[in-house]
Amino acid sequence: MTSPSNPTLRVDGPLERAAFPPLLSAFVGLVVAFLLFQGISAVVLIGVAMQSGMTVQALITPDGLNNFLSENADKVIWANTIGQVFGLLLPGLLFARWHSSTVRAFVRLRPAAPRHLLLAALGLLGLIPWVHFAAGLFDSLPWPEWVRSLEEGQMALIEQVLTQDFSLIFAISMLALTPAICEEVFFRGFIQRQAERSLGALGGILFSGIIFGLYHLRLTQAVPLSLLGIFMAWLTWQTRSLWPAILVHLINNALAAVLGKLANGSDTLTEMETLPVPWWVLVLSAALLSVSVYGLIRQSDPDSGGARVLDMETGSD
Repeated sequence: MTSPSNPTLRVDGPLERAAFPPLLSAFVGLVVAFLLFQGISAVVLIGVAMQSGMTVQALITPDGLNNFLSENADKVIWANTIGQVFGLLLPGLLFARWHSSTVRAFVRLRPAAPRHLLLAALGLLGLIPWVHFAAGLFDSLPWPEWVRSLEEGQMALIEQVLTQDFSLIFAISMLALTPAICEEVFFRGFIQRQAERSLGALGGILFSGIIFGLYHLRLTQAVPLSLLGIFMAWLTWQTRSLWPAILVHLINNALAAVLGKLANGSDTLTEMETLPVPWWVLVLSAALLSVSVYGLIRQSDPDSGGARVLDMETGSD
């Protein structure tokens, strides 16, 4: 039995009629979204800078960029938000529509049971220390100097924006809620669905998670971000809904925004990322994560004992 809020998935869009391969569609979508997101954000920033009397040449210098960020932090965040909406959310929905007339079912925008949301949040609390541990471990590797310089510049820009004087509600709305919706619809909604259709459930989960980690362009943090992405991909597959992953993404980014607002000094966030995690915290967090995973497996599909079935041709579930 289906309802308007939980329609049956139909894979009947124009790209399906043209027999366009799902995995190729995912790769095309990734390239298009990357170019749109980066391009739109850059255009908005350049437009703001020119309105304030700055030239592009002045903007790309370190001093000019720092001054611009200090005076226009809210506009930088708005540029990122516009890039997220028009570079990730809308392309994800559009590509999904080209494959299915039931877009919401295709990207799994179905209602989630409250217990699933609670268990997903519990799992994130168990995963965060391990993500933090992996971040410190991979950051300690002997990365090339150009990688270090690039990431130091990225962190400096992030901290410059986060430490500006705007409300925490604004920061969470723009830096947590918007990415949670836009990135999850794109990565766990469209990309994961297409990867599952070509690579199976496990392949789709791994593909979506790893691509998510790499998409942030932080090489030293690609593995920790991939762990988070894989967890959110598994949540989406296991619960058949995008909402648990959206909630996890929202909580994770909101915590980062809060820490960023509380941080003082240019190296604070970097130091937080590399703080050692006590072994007993890892043990407790592993137990917490295990409880979450076990609970989700047992409760997601009680009629089949938690088993999940995936149609390998259509990716329907």
